[in-house]
Amino acid sequence: MNNKTLSIVSYITPIGWIIAYLSGKDNADALLKYHLRQSLGLMIISILFNILMRILVSVTPALSFLGIAGLLITIFWILGIINAANGAEKPVPVFGKMFEDKFNFIG
Repeated sequence: MNNKTLSIVSYITPIGWIIAYLSGKDNADALLKYHLRQSLGLMIISILFNILMRILVSVTPALSFLGIAGLLITIFWILGIINAANGAEKPVPVFGKMFEDKFNFIG
């Protein structure tokens, strides 16, 4: 697979991220490294959001309507896939700038 395809695959589940990371580790270009960082950051944000929502809903069930905010994260994933498919190094909205210089083990 080429780096553009691996960039797209990195957004598709944690297994896709691992496949993209291991497959592209030897010949990763700037595009792949960028999208590996963005998708890993989105995964971490998604996990933290889900944990927070479970705690909030277990304490106050009336706040369960806030779970609709999870759709925003899904939209961010889709935007990341679109950026990767277009070969653009654009950060995902809201969280993307935080991950541009993080995760140094990626490259």
